[in-house]
Amino acid sequence: MLSRVLALLACAALLFGCSTGSAQDVTKVVAVENVQTGWFDAGIENGMNKLVPTIMLMLKNISNEPVGNVQLNAIMRRVGETEEWGGAYIRAIGSEGLPPGASTKPIVLRSQLGYTGIEPRATMLQNKQFVDVRIQLFAKWGSAQWAKLGEWTIERQLLTQ
Repeated sequence: MLSRVLALLACAALLFGCSTGSAQDVTKVVAVENVQTGWFDAGIENGMNKLVPTIMLMLKNISNEPVGNVQLNAIMRRVGETEEWGGAYIRAIGSEGLPPGASTKPIVLRSQLGYTGIEPRATMLQNKQFVDVRIQLFAKWGSAQWAKLGEWTIERQLLTQ
């Protein structure tokens, strides 16, 4: 009977640790890998071509325990500006958890704000009025505080996905 109780307590502790993550810093349990940035062709808006800043990445569980309930928040600012220009939010790892050593499928964070123009999309990236965008990526694990995972400049390349 005692062994059953201990086993149940161990399972509960594992599930609590996987789902809340409040005891650890998210930067100690996940790492960013395979980062690609660029400008996604968001189609036509008001008769003009639209490009939006995008980051694609994967998260890898670098801990020895399953990690669950990880959220990502991307804050985008135009270079030289301090005001937030765009952003994206996603639940990157659900309550099912990510096993130790495993990586997520590719995660895409894309701003709703972007640039529009009548020029072809590739030409828009070379326009003299085009201002580059930097992205700061933050993560939150369970009820823990947001922590910065990294910062990148969005490359001037077209993305198709």
